[in-house]
Amino acid sequence: MLRCCYYLLGYLCLLGIVLPGAAKSRMEEGGRAAALAQDSGYLVVRNIIIIGNKKTRTSIIQREISTVPGDTIYLNNLAETLEERRKQILNTSLFLNATANVKNWDGNSADLVFEVWERWYTFAFPIFKLADRNFNQWWVEKGHNFNRVNLGVKGTQENLTGRNDGLDATLQFGYTQKISLQYNLPYIDKGFRHGLGVLFSYSRNREVNDSTSNNKQQFFRKDEFLRQVYTIGIRYSYRKAINTRHQVFLYYNYEKVADSVAIINPNYLGKGRTSVRFLDLVYRVTYIRADSWVYPLKGVSIMGEAAKRGIGPLSDIDDIRFRLNAARFWQLRPRTFLALGMRGQVKFSDEQPYMNQQALGYAEDYLRGLEYYVVDGTSFAILKSTLRQEILAFKLKLPIVPKKFNTVPFRIFAKAFADGGYAYNKFPGNSFLNNRFLYTGGIGLDIVSFYDTCLRIEYSVNQLGQKGLFLHTSVDM
Repeated sequence: MLRCCYYLLGYLCLLGIVLPGAAKSRMEEGGRAAALAQDSGYLVVRNIIIIGNKKTRTSIIQREISTVPGDTIYLNNLAETLEERRKQILNTSLFLNATANVKNWDGNSADLVFEVWERWYTFAFPIFKLADRNFNQWWVEKGHNFNRVNLGVKGTQENLTGRNDGLDATLQFGYTQKISLQYNLPYIDKGFRHGLGVLFSYSRNREVNDSTSNNKQQFFRKDEFLRQVYTIGIRYSYRKAINTRHQVFLYYNYEKVADSVAIINPNYLGKGRTSVRFLDLVYRVTYIRADSWVYPLKGVSIMGEAAKRGIGPLSDIDDIRFRLNAARFWQLRPRTFLALGMRGQVKFSDEQPYMNQQALGYAEDYLRGLEYYVVDGTSFAILKSTLRQEILAFKLKLPIVPKKFNTVPFRIFAKAFADGGYAYNKFPGNSFLNNRFLYTGGIGLDIVSFYDTCLRIEYSVNQLGQKGLFLHTSVDM
């Protein structure tokens, strides 16, 4: 586990986290009034004007702009400042596009005008979601069996009251039967700093990933429901500035399995138990200063977490864990970009039941090229590097669709990447990937569009000499 910590600390130093300079953009400056202002060398902001927002409250948009009336902007920084403020608005994910302009010049003062195009906020769409960890595992190892697919319906109402709040409801059938309801209100005070959220979720399965053998998940299935999970939670957030957010989560968890699961693997929930109850208390701080919070190409992103699982009498599962994700993004040339990142976790104690030992291969914690494997453990570190070259950017117009939504932007990036990782397990069993340095590499394409969508096509090779083409629909650094 000490080696895992050294990897984390060393690679974080290599990132050289510094604040990037925002890219300059062209801005039209009109006529005689602009020329007079140029002579004075600075601009005093008279008003911040928002236009185009029909549902979103103006105060919510102004909250994202770190310039206020009375501020002074030097003219040699004006274009850079306007572009940075425009991107701050886009990073709310409330708008398809935004523009920034200077209008109503009067001597050395003027208004900053931001025009926004609101997204579609109401979605009701069918669920077709793979139960397996990724597309390749489902298609190749599980023979694209449709019994391993989740079906259902999900309803999302973003920006419910115009305050960037969201309501999500899920009704799911298939491999995992699930019902969930979640509401998040980012600001509950007039100062736009404090927010609250609530969550309820219930799920059940007829199949359980009850163990791991040779770094492959093992599954146990019966006609009856083998596993049930209840989660109730509350979230508090504090955001004083634009780039930094503090969050505290408190979750009550109850998990129950059939007797047969505990017989097959007494360590699944630990000590041969068939049910556990525990509280999860998590403190998280995030700092993002990047051109895009969804698909960053320039800037920095940091997330740190300290958590305690198991509090008081609700402590059937008990651990203290620390987590750090950090990434740095550079623009090397006009269309060439470099990204370096790390993510890792340290957990105490290092003796945990099977259900609390997910390390590499789960969720977003994996090495590209090792998608077919899992590496269980209590602590891990992942190092990632990606070199991107934008090869194509275009907009596709859709027929019939309303004009506001009929233009779909696409950007296509070619990339080369290399990953490294390490997972510590006190009791590795027959795992051949634990407690050793792992590495992979490859090339690929990223196809990026709006509504936070990204299709990744990657050809990878790992240290075992295995090669393969992998598909993902989530953004990776």
